[in-house]
Amino acid sequence: MWAGFFQHSLDKKNRLFIPSKFRSSNKKGRKEFILTYGLERCLFMYDLAGWKNIETKLRKLPLTKADARAFMRIFLSGATQTVVDSQGRVLIPRNLCVYAGIRNEAVVIGVMDRIEIWSKIKWSVYSKKSYAKFSKVSEELVELGI
Repeated sequence: MWAGFFQHSLDKKNRLFIPSKFRSSNKKGRKEFILTYGLERCLFMYDLAGWKNIETKLRKLPLTKADARAFMRIFLSGATQTVVDSQGRVLIPRNLCVYAGIRNEAVVIGVMDRIEIWSKIKWSVYSKKSYAKFSKVSEELVELGI
């Protein structure tokens, strides 16, 4: 499970440092992730095991529903495999930077089974709105046993 908040800058080649607590290795020692379009104009990043879980769920979506097809097309069209380099950075393709509005400063957060990468500005706007709702939502979650 990933949790936490970090701020980092992209270098000139669109490489972003991933905090060591978020990096995981497969059996060969390579630190690989799948990076794709996320919701609210952020990026989602999954380790390979997490991505396999997402693929399994996507396969269950009904092909006969236009919204399901559209979601899969957009979500998967942005998917790219990335490897953490020796300095702990991943390359973020230009199309994903444009989608998320990431230019220089980025926020990296852990959200249980995925890592989210946000433009620092977009995260600031989003988090201010969300903090305002935090107490109200927590009351509703009590009904779910959380």
